[in-house]
Amino acid sequence: MIKLGIFGFMRSFMKYLLLCLTLSFMACGGNTESEDNEIQEEVVSDSSEVEIDSSEIVEEYIIDTLEQSIIDAGLVNIQDIDPSILVELKYSTTDNFMEKDMYGHMTRAYLQPSVAEDLAKCQTYLKEQDSTLTLLVYDAVRPRSVQQYMWDILDMPIWEKTKFVSNPANGSVHNYGCAIDLTIANIDGTPLDMGAGYDDARKIAYPRYEQAYLDSGMITTQHIENRQLLRETMKAGGFWNIQTEW
Repeated sequence: MIKLGIFGFMRSFMKYLLLCLTLSFMACGGNTESEDNEIQEEVVSDSSEVEIDSSEIVEEYIIDTLEQSIIDAGLVNIQDIDPSILVELKYSTTDNFMEKDMYGHMTRAYLQPSVAEDLAKCQTYLKEQDSTLTLLVYDAVRPRSVQQYMWDILDMPIWEKTKFVSNPANGSVHNYGCAIDLTIANIDGTPLDMGAGYDDARKIAYPRYEQAYLDSGMITTQHIENRQLLRETMKAGGFWNIQTEW
């Protein structure tokens, strides 16, 4: 994971609109009661032959108040800029150091428009190196309200707490949509092994200790190569990594 600075609903909507129009037409038709009974009997008799294609069922995406405030602030969904970039928001799951879902319905990653464009340049660079790989985003904009909640709930000394969360009183690049936590994954979404996990606060995640951990056998040459590929990829878009996260 690296922390860095600096369309499909239309088709579903048209299907839904067509369905509504069809149902309205049927409801306003002039069938007699006997005709209605004949239709009902026909539907019942043929019901055993009806099959539902589950691939056509599209779950509605809910934009809640939190996400709407992000959109209103002018941030963009990175997959609107480059749909090939994968997203798995860790704070929309319990797979994070807080072990809590803090983003609720939001599963899209938002950034400042210029930052999202730079991220797309990184994806292009990575694809040029290996077309079977892709960026996988774990976190992008982080609303200050969420950061405040994280800050308040962590019961530890401030000097220790700041290793995990920036003080919300000061704000952070995450709060403004100018930072990304991400990794590299195979095209099927399987992340490359970096030798340390997401939100791993151990020194094994620190770039400056890589050689020492390599010498000890706790990480491998492949782990380091994967980390270096990520850094090179992000530099192609003008990003840089911090020194406490791979």
